[in-house]
Amino acid sequence: MSNSHGTFIWHELTTADLDAAKAFYTQITPWQVRQWDDSIDYTMWTRGDKSLGGVVPLSDDLKARGVGPHWLPYVCVYDVDATVRQVASLGGTVRVGPKEVASIGAWAVIADPQGAVIGLFEPIEPPAHNGETPIGEFSWHELSTTDYRAASDFYRALFRWETTNDFDMGEMGIYRMFGSRGKTFGGMFNRRADMPPSNWLSYVRVDSVKPVADRVRELGGTVFRGPMEVPGGDWVAQCVDPQGAPVALHAK
Repeated sequence: MSNSHGTFIWHELTTADLDAAKAFYTQITPWQVRQWDDSIDYTMWTRGDKSLGGVVPLSDDLKARGVGPHWLPYVCVYDVDATVRQVASLGGTVRVGPKEVASIGAWAVIADPQGAVIGLFEPIEPPAHNGETPIGEFSWHELSTTDYRAASDFYRALFRWETTNDFDMGEMGIYRMFGSRGKTFGGMFNRRADMPPSNWLSYVRVDSVKPVADRVRELGGTVFRGPMEVPGGDWVAQCVDPQGAPVALHAK
């Protein structure tokens, strides 16, 4: 498990319309949907034989607290209970859990000291993470925050993430890229005052960003930034699905 600690392992969509969300994402990605099994009422996103995440309904409790549709990335940890204790000691908060699911593993949802929410997952079976992220899987994870340096310190202690590069964006400040064991997972930066509160944005790798972004619009979603080329030659677009959940596209 030590080699998997700190890797992004699962992505869960909370949405107001399960059927509409399934129809949307299976038309912009190579995903399929599958029920977990007869014992658990949980729908998964799959790519071939691989499970990538899940989709759940937006609860009345979340609605009452003003939480809208959203994607939640989960990071693999060696021990959920120990990691949750560390979260508190580092100034973060525990939102849900830890909870156990028989024969699957344990999970929790936390918020970092700046308020961005992220999941923890300790699976029974450690995942394999080798090579380049294939098309149809999540290839980049981006944190907009109020203090990227403090956030970087928090996640380094919690997940052993290392800074792989600090890119100067001029007036927009520093974009800090992070990763582990030679692989870059994503970036973090200080958000502008007019941006939403601190949050994580997950990017799905696609063949080509422009036609998929067009498809997002055709299906009722919104593209609010891009498509655009970023330093290094990759292309990205930041979107909102028809139910209101932010998601992004990435192509090499």
